[in-house]
Amino acid sequence: MGQRAEYGDDDGGARGGAEHGGVARRVVRGLPALLLVGGVAYDLATPPPFTAVPFFVAAPLIAAPLYTFRATFVLGVFAVLAVIAPHLVETPLGTVSAMTELFTVVTVGGLALLINRLVRRSGERLASARVIAETAQRAVLPVPAERVGGLLVAARYEAAQADAFIGGDLFAVQDTPHGVRLIVGDVRGKGMGAVEAAAIVLGAFREAAEQESSLEAVVQRLERALAREGTRRDGLDAVEGFTTAVLAEIPRGNGTVRVVNRGHPEPLVLDADGGVGALEPPEPALPIGMGELGTWPDRAYEVPYPAGATLLFYTDGLTEARDAHGTFYDPAAWLAGRSFPGPGALLDALVDDVRRHTGGGATDDMALLAVSRPSASSATDHAV
Repeated sequence: MGQRAEYGDDDGGARGGAEHGGVARRVVRGLPALLLVGGVAYDLATPPPFTAVPFFVAAPLIAAPLYTFRATFVLGVFAVLAVIAPHLVETPLGTVSAMTELFTVVTVGGLALLINRLVRRSGERLASARVIAETAQRAVLPVPAERVGGLLVAARYEAAQADAFIGGDLFAVQDTPHGVRLIVGDVRGKGMGAVEAAAIVLGAFREAAEQESSLEAVVQRLERALAREGTRRDGLDAVEGFTTAVLAEIPRGNGTVRVVNRGHPEPLVLDADGGVGALEPPEPALPIGMGELGTWPDRAYEVPYPAGATLLFYTDGLTEARDAHGTFYDPAAWLAGRSFPGPGALLDALVDDVRRHTGGGATDDMALLAVSRPSASSATDHAV
């Protein structure tokens, strides 16, 4: 909370933008009624040769995608009555011009009702697609518990495309007899093929994390799972189906973390005092699924993970996010010197800052996973 307060100007600007958007929406929704009132006023203020039909035609068309069917119908009826009323007082309704005006407004009103119905049906189909996508995401990429093996955990999946919920980025956290094990990865490609590959990797990880005694053996299980998957694929996926991934193992009570990095962006460790460091591997390694290009044993490297520290894992959607000038986002630079009340607050603030950096125009999905080792005081607070 303190972190958000530190950026009151930015948050105020965001709130101001939201308020401005809300005012704009209210104005647009009120525009059909304003057009009707303006049309009637125009008819009363001008001689008979002048007509306010354009006002009465525009009102139901604007209302069609915004209002309910009943409200659009009522608005159309008022538009027709607004056309008829002046002719009952000033000029006969049976003239050619009067009938043309009436026919135009009635026709456009009917068209507005048709548009309203089509928009409503499209909205219902979109809502159904969203429910299906959300269900698929929960099945393939369930949100981890907030507390796993005594560690505090938070995860976020930010899709680059609006209304897109699933993709090739993946994460999982699992409490095992060997400590808390986790994975964050990014499958090559997009679409359902990437989702299928992500499901294969996650399924293999969940099984291997429980059974294998070493983190290196877990990685080899994932390698074999992707190799089997490649044999049933065609085209480019058969030879270039790979996944960048970083796996970590946090043993209980010894204040360290063991990491295997297979071609993935380096995780960050945030100290309790605001220091930020990268968990750099001692030597680079190819992504999982590219074992045919080179064979070497996986070697986990061990780094300190003291109480009060937080591990931040992410996919390249974070570091490849660009601003309007093409500058890549640097999470380490932004996080340096900052502190957060928990992993969830850290990810919320990070996602907000990425959106400010890109102007909301991210080009790649972004998966984030933060794992905090509680300090002695916070552990006591949670116990109480």
